[in-house]
Amino acid sequence: MKRQAAKFFMPEGYCVKCKAKKEIIDAVEETMKNGRKAIKGKCPTCGTVMFKILGGKATAAPAESASQASKPSSTH
Repeated sequence: MKRQAAKFFMPEGYCVKCKAKKEIIDAVEETMKNGRKAIKGKCPTCGTVMFKILGGKATAAPAESASQASKPSSTH
């Protein structure tokens, strides 16, 4: 029985100190205040903190969507 090596996704970001694209080490996925996801970690060369915002829009809070639904629509 063959074992397949597990493939780990190493996020890539831009290091402003090295001025190059590198893999982010010790990466941790975080959620920002606006609801978007981001990855925070360190540069493998210089150790500077790297931060990469992931794609996708922020999700609307339930209170916001309820207040928009209660507003009357105006038709002229």
